[in-house]
Amino acid sequence: MYGWEMLSFNIHDGFLEAIVRGNRSGLLTAADYNNLCQCETLDDIKMHLTATEYGPYLQNEPSPLHTTTIVEKCTLKLVDEYKHMLCQATEPLSTFLQYITYGHMIDNVVLIVTGTLHERDVNELLEKCHPLGMFDSIASLAVAQNMRELYRLVLVDTPLAPYFSECITSEDLDDMNIEIMRNTLYKAYLEDFYKFCQKLGGATAEIMCDLLSFEADRRAVNITINSIGTELTRDDRRKLYSNFGLLYPYGHEELAVCEDVDQVRGAMEKYPPYQSIFNRISYGESQMLDKAFYEEEVRRLCLSFEQQFHYAVFFAYIRLREQEIRNLMWISECVAQNQKSRVHDSVVFIF
Repeated sequence: MYGWEMLSFNIHDGFLEAIVRGNRSGLLTAADYNNLCQCETLDDIKMHLTATEYGPYLQNEPSPLHTTTIVEKCTLKLVDEYKHMLCQATEPLSTFLQYITYGHMIDNVVLIVTGTLHERDVNELLEKCHPLGMFDSIASLAVAQNMRELYRLVLVDTPLAPYFSECITSEDLDDMNIEIMRNTLYKAYLEDFYKFCQKLGGATAEIMCDLLSFEADRRAVNITINSIGTELTRDDRRKLYSNFGLLYPYGHEELAVCEDVDQVRGAMEKYPPYQSIFNRISYGESQMLDKAFYEEEVRRLCLSFEQQFHYAVFFAYIRLREQEIRNLMWISECVAQNQKSRVHDSVVFIF
C-alpha cells in the first residue's frame, strides 16, 4: 500500500538502501569533471581518479595506460558494488536487482552473434562483453545459425528465455535481423520489468514506472530515427515500440509514419516533457539528441533519491554509475586522441 512502506521497509532493505545512498556520495562531481577535462595525458586522469573511490582499482596500473584499462577498472568497481548488494538482498529486492542486468545480457547476446557473423574471434568478443550481463553458456552463442537455434541451444536456460517467444524464426541471422532481435528482446524485457514494478506497488511502482516509461519512449524515438531510410516497414517499426509510456499509443502511431528527423521532432513536441528536450537541439543536430536524452535521464534518476523506502534508488545508482563510466570513457578518448576541444561535447554532469 502506497505510503505505508516506512512501517516495514527497513526490516529487510534498510541496510542496503543506506549502503546505496552512501555510495551515491562517491559519484564524481562537476568539479571533478572540470579537473579531468584539464588533463593532458591518461596518466593525469589516473592520478586524479586515484583521489576518488576509483583509487584502489587504478593505483597499481602501470604506464602507459589505455582508455580500455580505465573503463575496465571503473566497470569492475560497479560490478563489485552490484555483487555486494545482490549478496545481501532478499526477495523481492534480489529479483529487482537481477532485472537490472537483463539489458546487459541482451547487449552481450547481440554483440557475440554480430561478431560471429563477421568472423571475429569468440574470446576477443567475450572480453568486450559487459560483466553484468554474463551467463554460463554465453560462449556457445557462436554456433547458432538462426534465431531458433540460438534459443534452443543456449538461451532456453537463461532469464532471457521468456522474451524470445516473439523472436523465434528460422531466418538466417544477418545484421538487420539481429537489430530487430535486439529491439524485440528489449521491448519484451522493458514490458516485463514494468509489470514487475507495478506488482511491487507503492513508491517503487510510482518512480520505476516513470523511469521505465522514459526509457521506452527514448527507445521508440531512437528506433524511428535509426530505421529512416531502411527496408523496415511502418508495421514492423510499430511492433518494436513498447506497449507503455507517455507516447503509448497515439505517439507511437505518429512515430511509425515519420520519414525524417523533422517529422519526429514535430510528433514529439506535442508532449511537454520531450518538447523541452527537442527545444535544446537545433534543426539538423540529431547527433546531439543522445546527449539531451542522457541529461534528462540523469535528472530523473537524481530525483529518485529525494524519496525514501523504495527500490528505484538501486536502479538509479547503477544507471548513474554507468553514465559516469561513459563520461570517463569519452574524456579519456578525447585526451588520448588529442581532441581536447571536443571533451565537453558528450560529458553529462551528474551533480
